[in-house]
This record gives sequence, structure tokens and C-alpha cells, in this order.
Amino acid sequence: MLTYTEPQRTPGPSASPLPRHIAVIMDGNGRWAQQRGLPRLAGHRAGTENIHRVVRATLERGVPYLTIYAFSTENWSRPREEVRGLFGILAEVIHRETSALHKQGVQIRHLGSLEGLPAPLRGSIVEAIELTKANRRLVLAVAFNYGGRREIVAAVQRIVREGLSPEEITEELVSARLSTDGLPDPDLIIRTGGEVRLSNFLIWQAAYSEYYATPTLWPDFGPEDLAEALAAYCQRQRRFGGLAGPPTQPAPLPTA
Repeated sequence: MLTYTEPQRTPGPSASPLPRHIAVIMDGNGRWAQQRGLPRLAGHRAGTENIHRVVRATLERGVPYLTIYAFSTENWSRPREEVRGLFGILAEVIHRETSALHKQGVQIRHLGSLEGLPAPLRGSIVEAIELTKANRRLVLAVAFNYGGRREIVAAVQRIVREGLSPEEITEELVSARLSTDGLPDPDLIIRTGGEVRLSNFLIWQAAYSEYYATPTLWPDFGPEDLAEALAAYCQRQRRFGGLAGPPTQPAPLPTA
């Protein structure tokens, strides 16, 4: 197993170490396009292109886990043309960027369901996962066709099918049946676009996550914005329900 060294923290009083796992709710693509008099799909394309920039900044910071919220189960209610166009853009970007991410040591994971997605997009996702599965420098989890409540329901259904007794059900057992099995819970959740809500994202895993909201729209969110979010996180003292937080231990990277 790859040995992981805890990255250096940003100096400050009572500072927390840099997060091991950052999750991002990428919001504001449509408003970004509207402000420029462009169609909404132009905003989605700009937002999808921006993922590469943020992944690179995350790599440079030495944070080993990044999860991005790309498409929720509720987003199916948007206009059909917008959904179809978004799928096409994502399939194109995955096909184009996977090789570069692979060379940088990025492992791609998918959170959510592939059911109902167009065949070209499903194929691109599966190929990206297969190609990068042995990489350990950064785990990039893409929540696409994902919903937190649906994920919990699916975990409960799996437990019922396994025939486990009520006494056998623990938090650890439930966590192991979520699509995030093997990933540490997010330390920091960033939401762009000025909204302050979770939007059905990692609602089990985010029990003790720190939140950071910024008015910056996702296509404009760059390395400087990430640095500001990390600086704010590092000034917080995480207590986990107690008077002082437990010592932060580096998480081993998953072996599969």
C-alpha cells in the first residue's frame, strides 16, 4: 500500500491540518452563462472545463481525495435539451481528459447510478474507471446521477437482502454499503454560486464536515478561490461533538 504523508497545514492559531477529502457542489453554471448572454449549455461547458483547473490545484496542495457533484437525481427535471446537452459535454470531456488525468496519477470513481444514462456516456465513465483504477496520487470521485437519500435507501435495501439482524446494523456497516465505501468522509464541503444548502449531497457522509460557501460561480472558481477555502478551513477547530477534536490521522489510500 502506498505510504501517505500528511500535507503541511496553513499556519494559524488553533489551525486544523489541510483536509484529506474535499467535496465540491459545483453551482452557478447557468447564471454564469446568463450574465454573459450565452445559452445555459455554454455555462455547463465552461463549468466542465473548469474541473481540470481545480483538480490540478488540488494535486498541487497534496489533498488525496476530491469529490465533485456533477449531476443530481433531481436534475433530470430540467429541460430535456439541457440534460441531453450536458450528457454530451461530459462524455466528450471524459474521453478527452482521462488520459491526462491517468498520467497525473488520478483515480476516477463514480458515485451514483449509471442506469438511464446514454450509452456513450456510460461507456466513457466505465473506461475511465478501468484505466485509472490503480492510481493513488488523487482519488477523484464524480457524483453523477447521484442522490444522497437514494444512496441511503439502496444501502438499506442491500442490508435487508443480506438478511442481517437489527443488532448487526451499525454505522460502519451502513457506510460500507454506500457508494463512497473506501473513501474517508469529506472534511470540507465547498459550495460555489452563493447558495447555502446541501442539495441531497453526501448527507450521510457529511455529518461532521465543515462547510464553506462562496458567491463565486463555478466556472470562475480557480486556485485562488480554493486557497481561500482552505485557509478558512485551517482556522477552524473541529470538535466532533466534544470539547476538542480528535487528532487527525492520515487516511491510507484505498487499495482498490
